[in-house]
Amino acid sequence: MDLIVDANILFAALIKNSFSHQLLFSGKLHLYTSEFIFRELEKHKDELLKKTSRTVEDFYRVLAIFERRVIIVPLEELVEFVQEAEKISPDPDDMIYFALALKLNCAIWSEDKKLKKQDQVKVYNTTEILNCK
Repeated sequence: MDLIVDANILFAALIKNSFSHQLLFSGKLHLYTSEFIFRELEKHKDELLKKTSRTVEDFYRVLAIFERRVIIVPLEELVEFVQEAEKISPDPDDMIYFALALKLNCAIWSEDKKLKKQDQVKVYNTTEILNCK
């Protein structure tokens, strides 16, 4: 299954060994994301570390594995999809995930319920993905 993975999924995986963590690293999904996700993770690193027992070294180790596991699409490849993505994204902050989904013609993996408030791009939560397997 091809999926766009959003930041909240990775945040959950970095905080604890959850179903999200298991799915991210299982190899059963073909995952894509935008390069901006790593800026978001770095920006929230201290907050994430406070919510987990991971060390800084472990945080970066998991992040490095994630970088190898997920196909990172450069922002410049999404330019032609931005205008349409802005129209359908329920949250302007998540527009980039919709642009990527439009480019790759695949669904988004997110726990953000508001992303489902549109009918152009399928959005799955972790439970729905687990039930597809």
